[in-house]
Amino acid sequence: MPQIHTPLLAPVDGHRNVTDLLVQRAEKAPHHAAFDVATGDGSWRQVSTVRFLGEVRRLAKGFVAAGVAPGDALAIMASTRYEWAVTDLAAWFAGAVVVPVYETSSPVQVAGIVADAGVVLGVGGTEAQTRRLADAFAETAAGRLGAYAMDPADRVAGGIRTLDDLRSRADDVTDADLERHRTAADLDAPATIVYTSGTTGEPKGAVLTHRNFLGQVLNIAAAYGEVVHEQGNTIIFLPLAHVLARGLQLICLANGMRIAHLSDPSTVVETLSVLRPTFLVVVPRVLERIQAAAAQKADAAHLGRVWRAAVATAVSGGRAAEQRTDGRAPASVRQRLFETLFFRRLRAVMGGRVDYILSGGARLDPEVSLFFRGIGVPVIEGYGLTETTAPLTGNLPGDIRAGTVGRPLPGSTVRIGDDGEILAKGIGVFRGYRDPAHDADAFVDGFFRTGDLGRFDAEGRLIIDGRVKDVIVTSTGKTVVPAPWEFAVEADPLVSHAVMVGEGRSYLTALIVLDPDEAARQGDAPAAGQLREIPDEGLRARIQRSIDAANALVSRSEQVRRFTVIAADLADTTIITPTLKIKRRVLLERGSDVVAALYS
Repeated sequence: MPQIHTPLLAPVDGHRNVTDLLVQRAEKAPHHAAFDVATGDGSWRQVSTVRFLGEVRRLAKGFVAAGVAPGDALAIMASTRYEWAVTDLAAWFAGAVVVPVYETSSPVQVAGIVADAGVVLGVGGTEAQTRRLADAFAETAAGRLGAYAMDPADRVAGGIRTLDDLRSRADDVTDADLERHRTAADLDAPATIVYTSGTTGEPKGAVLTHRNFLGQVLNIAAAYGEVVHEQGNTIIFLPLAHVLARGLQLICLANGMRIAHLSDPSTVVETLSVLRPTFLVVVPRVLERIQAAAAQKADAAHLGRVWRAAVATAVSGGRAAEQRTDGRAPASVRQRLFETLFFRRLRAVMGGRVDYILSGGARLDPEVSLFFRGIGVPVIEGYGLTETTAPLTGNLPGDIRAGTVGRPLPGSTVRIGDDGEILAKGIGVFRGYRDPAHDADAFVDGFFRTGDLGRFDAEGRLIIDGRVKDVIVTSTGKTVVPAPWEFAVEADPLVSHAVMVGEGRSYLTALIVLDPDEAARQGDAPAAGQLREIPDEGLRARIQRSIDAANALVSRSEQVRRFTVIAADLADTTIITPTLKIKRRVLLERGSDVVAALYS
């Protein structure tokens, strides 16, 4: 079995738990700006590390005064915002185990999570989110200490308690009492229970320890010092309920990188020009949309051919930059021309100061990665799961290869099983699920089974090939991994998701989920829970070109013979995970009639 191990760069010895990161940072640089916080009138104010620590301690005392004991589970359900960060750290200072809940979760999902985790107190962002927690508590035996809102009293209805009510009780708890709560958890105590979003099957509660978080934060901070540093700043708009965003927040806090939060992703572009971040973490779709928007603007200005030449130049430059010691695209005449026409303006859209972008959550088209590298914004692609406390592997500055997710990060070992499954062991790998029954098939020989298929390239970088559960076995006995074909089709800006079908069938077909913006233009935006076929032959002909190109990349038995273009409500959490992955089983169930027609 091929296996690669990367040793630790920063041992966790000497730390009690995650809260030490904030305490030590406040001692080192108390007045350094830690956060940019939205004021509500379009401006931003800076919050120093020592002020943030003071807010955390005061709320933590409120939790203790309310009855939160070390080891108790505390749920947070809110959009990405500064108060999420305060509540998260305050819960840890009170000795609690944090249970993040996606704000898009249904009432049934919320009730299931708070009951399974044994939550004693909940914090919601808005009145609606707080009521959803309170309703879940009323349906279960959870939540004996109640639910509180982050929003102030003048923004919630009477009867809803807020965090200000907890802060008002802070004087009832001494500094010594709080310190006993803060230090109650050791490195191997649970820090958080994160319920996987689940593209298949039921959500499972992954128990991550303080050692998992500390190990990841300290080692990733050491490996990415060129990216995350005191002179830099970032904007987090991914859900803080996701372990990647929370891990990033802790890494930035520990290294002194200033953080801003955005709850509404639609405001990202205007915020970039104001805060001018040096580093961003995005999902691949964001990069694809930036490139597609630039193409549309060029077409509108009758510069389509020029833009396509610029893209080719950027991709070529990105490929050349991967081989150069300085990591920069060569300054050719064409590069300088397109720098003036397009590239400089694209960087300005991102704020003009972005040094690196981290792409995660899904596979990034290598051509998109090379394009951004070619315009002067290298994209670092990594790979990880909730169960690995986010990043397991990653490309490093100066050592980026498009199409790969890099080598194992410090403290991690990655092995490829005989069946091609990626297996993981290391500082960030969790100890198991809350329900021991879920652990039965989760580990083999001490390694966590990721459920993903992969391989190493000649230089030891990991390449993701797809999901084990997505493998199709046709009626002719052919085993097909659909991901390479699906990835190729999804490179088309018109396509949001491509889902290959063919289990037990004699040939392969596909459901092509149209990009939601294009679906809206077609007048085919279905309601939640619905799928709708799109009969537009012109649109079908355009997508056929992407189907043909994808078919050319695979063997004849792996080619898709027929496909149907459909629209789906991609805001519907029953079909899309919070990390924007399609729930294949749900899609195929709802589209069963469409699939049947493909084989009629």
